[in-house]
Amino acid sequence: MTQSDMRSKSPEPTTVDLEYGDGPTHNPPVRATDEPSSETHAGTPEINGSQPWSRLEKFRLSHPVAKKLHGVVQWFQGPEPHTTYCIRPIFERVQTVPLRLLHRLPKAARAGVLLVTFGLWVALFVVVISRFSLPKDIAGFGAPVRLACTARLWPDPQSCGLDGRNCLPFANQSFAFSCPADCGRSQVLNPRTIGNEQIIYQPLVVGGTPDATEDEQPVYRGDSFICVAAIHSGLLSNKNGGCGVLSLDGERGSYGSVERHSIPSVGFPSTFPMSFSFNQEKRAVDSASQCRDPRWNLLTISTIFTVIISLFTGHPATFFFPIFIIIYCQISLASDAPYFGDYPSAVSTAIGNFLPAAFVAGFIYHFCIRKTLKNLDAQIDKTILWVGGCWVGALTNITMNKIPIQRLLPQDVNQQKGGVAALVVIILVLLLAALYQAWCFRKEGTLPRYLTLYAIFGVTLLVLLAIPGFSLRIHHYILALLLLPGTALQTRPSLLYQGLLVGLFINGIARWGFAPILQTKAALQGDALLGRAIPDILAPVINSTNITFSWDGLAPGYEGVSVLVNDVERFRGAHVGVDNSFTWQRHAMDAPEFFRFGFVRYSSFGGISYSDFTRAGIWQANGSWTDIPPGAT
Repeated sequence: MTQSDMRSKSPEPTTVDLEYGDGPTHNPPVRATDEPSSETHAGTPEINGSQPWSRLEKFRLSHPVAKKLHGVVQWFQGPEPHTTYCIRPIFERVQTVPLRLLHRLPKAARAGVLLVTFGLWVALFVVVISRFSLPKDIAGFGAPVRLACTARLWPDPQSCGLDGRNCLPFANQSFAFSCPADCGRSQVLNPRTIGNEQIIYQPLVVGGTPDATEDEQPVYRGDSFICVAAIHSGLLSNKNGGCGVLSLDGERGSYGSVERHSIPSVGFPSTFPMSFSFNQEKRAVDSASQCRDPRWNLLTISTIFTVIISLFTGHPATFFFPIFIIIYCQISLASDAPYFGDYPSAVSTAIGNFLPAAFVAGFIYHFCIRKTLKNLDAQIDKTILWVGGCWVGALTNITMNKIPIQRLLPQDVNQQKGGVAALVVIILVLLLAALYQAWCFRKEGTLPRYLTLYAIFGVTLLVLLAIPGFSLRIHHYILALLLLPGTALQTRPSLLYQGLLVGLFINGIARWGFAPILQTKAALQGDALLGRAIPDILAPVINSTNITFSWDGLAPGYEGVSVLVNDVERFRGAHVGVDNSFTWQRHAMDAPEFFRFGFVRYSSFGGISYSDFTRAGIWQANGSWTDIPPGAT
């Protein structure tokens, strides 16, 4: 007799739920598929010969009101008897083949097979990382410096200080570097001013047109993203990253804009003290392939092993925890790793975040995963929906990069084209999914408990939102933790939702750690506009090759004015009533020069802070002056 025949002839097991008791006056819950049941159930029985709503009349409610209120309560409690959702596999004999094959082995042997499989993944993971480790020398320039995608030689005018002295040297130096894969998507997330032009949500690459004095090599302004500029120049590929050699070329007179390798650059028509280009000698170009980013090789290996573990495991714990570890390591060490100088430091950071993440994962398993996967033998459904959804959530830097929402902050949503529409669509999708999940919970008789839980969540968030001096920040992992309890059902949509949310949790912790849910406004501000006062600059006095600016006063709390010329800080006032003017001698005789002004404040231990800056006034090449337009930068 086959297993399917035995299953069809054996009586259906009775499920006893202690929530409803096991006495003769209670009905046991019945099993249902993951499709909404079409059965109807009997109404509420009488209790001791009286109507159940009569107990509400002691609260001085009228009979009709008490009856309607009881009806609402009964509706939320769900139909009697309650149903338990259970996925019935399509092509059951096909989906259960891996389990039937593995169950021929003794229990100890099955555990050994799982350990060997996991150990094989660890070995392959380590081998691939070791193979693609950085070489000790690149084209005779020494070991490469590992860079983040947004690394710059010239971070900003304030960091580099007066005349850029903090960012020396400007020329006559070269070094080897290494870039990770997928840097081509790196963008500025707040408005960035280049001369009199502002950019946002595009790569910070200034220049890139050939320079006749450098053998027609593309030359970039010193504050460009190095790795993105390397892709723009053709030295590196966006898919694999790699190594290269950067040469500092000093001051250049202008930088042209050009789109190359699907990356646009920004032009700047005046001088800047630091420029760089890439060594295109054959030995340097050949070195680029020595430092390929192994993330895609590792992703292939990790995906294969998660599929194998999913197909050949039946118990929720033996399925969840190995897959959690594999995906966490893939994200934290390869696919979306935080910046690290070398792999030992990366492993240290990953382990530091993993221990509390594993603790939280235990709670996720106990309250959500275990119920969804209990007695589930739909191995293909589980692999496609749960594991596939988990990879989609964990690889948000790839799978969701087209969604025009970078961060769930009001200024980001409002200033990015399509951000509001995308947010509305996301909210509608979440609302529809939540309504369907609530309907399923009602049929299982657990809707009141989940409504209570989410009411507690809502009240807690409102209390946090009301705390003065802080802003509420819903990070990846917090959003996942809030929504995961609503997936504790064994339905196919729940498999997909749960896998996706676990992936979001892994991505949030592996990439950013346990970032606080409450953050100060300064922490969220970053390099965005402060919304503070800017100087009121009087009409300049132009005398041949000199131009003099003056201002009437300072905003409260500030002690001087900072002047940026061509995006370089050239003056910083420190004496109230004395430093009320600034004279500049033209450097670029045949090019425009750009002037921006902001207030500066000094604090103890050498601290300096700035206000917003004005937009750029232009001293044209012909000697005329273009006034500063309204607005801040």
